[in-house]
Amino acid sequence: MGIAIAVVLLVVLAAVVLVGASKRRDRSAAGLSREARKRDRVNPVLAEQESPAPTGREVEAAATAARSGDVVTVESAPPEPFVVPDPMALGVSRRQFFNRSLVGMMGLGLSGFGGASLAFLWPQGVSGFGSKIKVGNLVELLADIEASNGFLYKPEGRMWITAYPNGAVEKARATYSAPELSGMTAGVEGGFEAGVVALYQKCPHLGCRVPNCVSSQWFECPCHGSQYNQVGEKRGGPAPRGMDRFAMTVSDGVLTVDTGTIVQGPPIGTNTTGQEAEGPNCIGQADGH
Repeated sequence: MGIAIAVVLLVVLAAVVLVGASKRRDRSAAGLSREARKRDRVNPVLAEQESPAPTGREVEAAATAARSGDVVTVESAPPEPFVVPDPMALGVSRRQFFNRSLVGMMGLGLSGFGGASLAFLWPQGVSGFGSKIKVGNLVELLADIEASNGFLYKPEGRMWITAYPNGAVEKARATYSAPELSGMTAGVEGGFEAGVVALYQKCPHLGCRVPNCVSSQWFECPCHGSQYNQVGEKRGGPAPRGMDRFAMTVSDGVLTVDTGTIVQGPPIGTNTTGQEAEGPNCIGQADGH
C-alpha cells in the first residue's frame, strides 16, 4: 500500500516538473532575452522603428488642416413644397401588406365564383333539342312532307313531322290537348291543305328510335314490333300508348315546335284518322303485351 502511494506521488511530481519546464520554454521562445533587448535599445535604426504611431485623432486633425485651404461654398437649392403623404401608403408594414393582399385575393376569388354562379343560373339562349325550334313555313313543310313520302324527319329536334288531315280535326278536338291541337288544326283554321303533328322519335315501349315504313305508311318499331299510324296513334305491338308528341304553335303560318315540352301519346284504341296499313308491314305484326 505504501509503495503504491509513493509511486503516485512520484508520477505527480514528474508531471509538475514537466509542465513548468514547458511553460518556461514557451516564454523564452516567444520573447527575446534580456541581453538582446538591451542591444536593440542602443541601435539607432531600431529605436526609430519603435517610435509610436500617430493616433486616430492626430490623423483626422491633419486631414482637416489639409482641406481647410480648398473649401468651396455652394448655395443650397430652394426648398421643395410640402406634399401631404397618402395616409393609406404611409407606414404600411410588411404584415399590413400581406393582410391586404390576402383580403384582395379572397375578394377576387369570391367575385369570380359569384360571376360563374350567375352565369350558370342565368337563362341562356339554347337551340336544338330541348328548346323551341322554328321548323318553318307550314306550306313549305306540307310540300316537304309530300316529297318525303309522308314522313319528314328533323334531326335537330329528334322528331317526325307528318300531315294531319283536315277531315279528322273534329275527332282530334275531343281527344288531344291544346298544345297538340295548335298544329293539328292549323289546316282548317289557316286554310292550308292539312295540319301537322310533331312526334317524338322514341318508342314509348322501351325507347327505341321508331322509323317509318314506306310500304305500310305507318311507323314500325324494329325492337319489339310496335306499330303506329301516320299521326302516331298505336295500331299494334307491346307499346303502352301512342307515340309521344311535342307542343306546337303556329304564328303567321310558321310552325314552332317546343321540344322541351313532351306530351304523352294518346291511349290505346285512339284512331282519329282511321288510317289502315296501305301496304305490307316492314315489321311482322307483334302481339300486344
